[in-house]
Amino acid sequence: MKYLHVTELPGGERYAASLREAATPVPGRGEVLIRVTASGVNRADLSQIAGRYPPPAGESEILGLEVSGIRDDTGKPVCALLAGGGHADQVAAPVGQVFPAPGGGLDLTTAAGIPEAFLTAFLNLVVEGGVVADARVLVRAGASGVGLAAIQIAKRCGARVAATTRSAEKLKALEAAGAELAIDTSRGDLVAEVEARWGRDAVDVILDPVGATSVGADLAVLKVGGRIVILSTMSGSRVELDLALLMKKRGRIAGSTLRSRSRSEKAAIVARFREEVQPGFAAGTLRVTVDSVFPVERAAEAFQRMRENRNVGKIIVRWLDG
Repeated sequence: MKYLHVTELPGGERYAASLREAATPVPGRGEVLIRVTASGVNRADLSQIAGRYPPPAGESEILGLEVSGIRDDTGKPVCALLAGGGHADQVAAPVGQVFPAPGGGLDLTTAAGIPEAFLTAFLNLVVEGGVVADARVLVRAGASGVGLAAIQIAKRCGARVAATTRSAEKLKALEAAGAELAIDTSRGDLVAEVEARWGRDAVDVILDPVGATSVGADLAVLKVGGRIVILSTMSGSRVELDLALLMKKRGRIAGSTLRSRSRSEKAAIVARFREEVQPGFAAGTLRVTVDSVFPVERAAEAFQRMRENRNVGKIIVRWLDG
């Protein structure tokens, strides 16, 4: 098989990508072989390239956490969530993490943008955050693949959504996904804007991949009994926290990851997702926001675009037409 090998060039600001050869993966017990049509690029890939985010023990060292393609044993179009190995033309995927590619006219290349983004959003909003109808939700980094998926899933649950970005050019994407309040935090005051729209102490659930620089404001707008779910630390992992305010609000801060969970946990999450969320794609109420698609020969550009934070939605590497 062929797979992508990506490295940082001297200076650490740009990437080089090359195709390498390896033995075709042999599915183990509880695995199926997928011939990959497309693979999604994620920030986790960049962290792994930098040596900060190795795959869980026993998983593939090859980059890539999500694919779409053709299941080898059935010939059916599928999507798969992975702990590694996705940026390749073939992958052995745990069967519990494989689900049918949605209908509704969604092409297989676009479907590669579903697994990591939508399952992460579902896990952290619904399973960890407990979002219900009429809840008020704040989605940080709302123009990312996960952010745009989270806005849509929250709306599907009947929640009201505010979302943030640090780019005025990305505000329209937040609104198009369903955010009633889109905030450019590079120009506006998050707390003031949320309070102006919803009042004080109004947010039930906050999805936060930013980390250190945002938790203080998260807590300021949090409702009594609300929950902050931290899923990444893009701005750093150490923070000063007003514990008195946390106690006053009886707030809960939950840390969450998807990649490191066991295969059985992931299978249970995928099963719920298939029942509760996936029908929205066929119905046309959920959509994958694709920022860009790069042929595998130009994969370095895909990783560079992610690094420079220029994307609105998913960046996809195409292995085959589909």
